[in-house]
Amino acid sequence: MKLTKLSLVAALLIGSSAMALENTKVTGDANLYYQTQDGGANDFFESGSSAADISVNLNVTTDVLKTDSVAISAGVGYTVLTTLGLEGTMVDGAWGAAHTASGSAANGTQNVDTVSWVNEAWVATTAGKTTAKVGRMELDTPLAFTEKWTIEKNTFESAVLINTDIPNTTLVGAYIGRGNGAGNGQGVVATGGEFTNYGKQGAYVVAAINNSWEPLTLQAWYYDIVAVAQASWLQADLSMNNIVAGAQYTTLSIKDSAAAAVMIGYNYDVISAQLSYSQVSTLGDTGYNTATSLATSGNSQTKLYTDAWWNYGQVTVAGAKTVHLTVEAPTSVADLALYVTSIDHVAVNSDLLEVTATATKSMGPIDATLAYIYTDIDNNADATSIIQVYLTANF
Repeated sequence: MKLTKLSLVAALLIGSSAMALENTKVTGDANLYYQTQDGGANDFFESGSSAADISVNLNVTTDVLKTDSVAISAGVGYTVLTTLGLEGTMVDGAWGAAHTASGSAANGTQNVDTVSWVNEAWVATTAGKTTAKVGRMELDTPLAFTEKWTIEKNTFESAVLINTDIPNTTLVGAYIGRGNGAGNGQGVVATGGEFTNYGKQGAYVVAAINNSWEPLTLQAWYYDIVAVAQASWLQADLSMNNIVAGAQYTTLSIKDSAAAAVMIGYNYDVISAQLSYSQVSTLGDTGYNTATSLATSGNSQTKLYTDAWWNYGQVTVAGAKTVHLTVEAPTSVADLALYVTSIDHVAVNSDLLEVTATATKSMGPIDATLAYIYTDIDNNADATSIIQVYLTANF
């Protein structure tokens, strides 16, 4: 039955073309995420302070046509998100925002629905040094990108054009029409994975990336989010010998807000360390949301060097001044990392300190991460501690 279903998906991709299935690749993963928290009304491992979720992602790509001058490929992806009925027993919360829920966790009647959606469906064509990709896809641009920190990922309905005819230079042009990001600060994916207009009438993006001098990469991005705002992103990254350094500057026309960040790092043997600093103008948030509300901090990530490991949306609040330290050290037992983020919230008087320690181990197709997160917010509330377990099986 499994092989039959995969063959049907491949047939949808290649249409009437008489392609052999040896050009088709099937990949995916199954994920189990668990979190428990101490510092609120409940203690560690109580259902009221815990959340869990399970997702399965299936991806199929195929070569539709491949000649010396032209290549055409296609892909489709599908996500299933479920709690397996754990809510109300081991946990009261779910990781993903795409669920719909009914009933009450307090009286044991909560029911969190299983949801599924097509997260990718695209066709790409390459001719010479130009590639065009159209459809539903992941994006990785500074101000509109697919977030992968949680058990679900947002994607976009877009048209992207990439050209590398100019030596050491990549030119990018894109139109982003729709996305399924939550856009409300409550999660990454909207309820049911539903896609809605990006901004109000979509966004146009142009960019140039250059590394004529190999150790240095320069990026310049411009976004016209129709009927909403214009935005820009400039970035320079240097990697030479054991030293890394970088600078970022971004603007958003809403309230003329802006943010800047710098980073310096050093790699010694197997240990690497990076120290970064960012500052946001006091005129308005630059919390670019990769979903539908582009000027909302919410819980969305930022590409600034200083972003916290867990408390997203804090670095980009108006007037925020942030210092961030990352130290990573792979060992024979596990890959260890320490992340420290200190945010001075000038405007809202709720300074934040986050300290996160992680241990990651890969065992064949299984990836496992254990994380401990300590958060102290200067708002007269108690500090909180979170323990998280991430398990991923790749196939």
